[in-house]
Amino acid sequence: MFKVNAVGLACPLPVIETRKALKDNDRVETTVDNEIATENLRKMANQLGFTYELKKESEKRFVVTITKADNAEKAGQPEAATKDGDEYIVVIDSVTMGNGDEQFGENLMKTFIYTLTEQDVLPKQIIFYNGGVPLITEESEALTDLKKLAAAGVKIYGCGACLNFYGLTDKVGVGEITNMFAIVEMMRKAYRIIKP
Repeated sequence: MFKVNAVGLACPLPVIETRKALKDNDRVETTVDNEIATENLRKMANQLGFTYELKKESEKRFVVTITKADNAEKAGQPEAATKDGDEYIVVIDSVTMGNGDEQFGENLMKTFIYTLTEQDVLPKQIIFYNGGVPLITEESEALTDLKKLAAAGVKIYGCGACLNFYGLTDKVGVGEITNMFAIVEMMRKAYRIIKP
């Protein structure tokens, strides 16, 4: 079994290093020092169709073992782009929409998110990063609409490093915390990206 020591590595390095190791190894054991890293590794394993095991050794030491599954031959290989006509994702990096008056911009963003709930074709994913992450917190005025979108099957993601930077990690009210590696992959694979 190949071992990766990712203790002290910032997101998304534990995911990147583990994924690299999985290219040449059927079983990889990664040691990390925080629970967000274990969740990011779990999500990666699920995406690739691999098995995931977690052992918590202490408050600051977690050992994740990822094993290639027999039916995951092509996992980790580049996928063909999907071009399903109306498929799209939305990326939001601010609590305001556009430049100008801040309060008006916040109202526009709230209206934009509400309007997404009324579309005949919903986005596949909505990704929040940098100044946009407050919108997925418990105090967000857009929370009800975002929960409605999530209930309708829209995947909502917030950048973990961004949430941590703004001190909002414990205040997430909807969606999943993800990492920059996953964000780049979602954007790369998207047929269409909308940024308000």
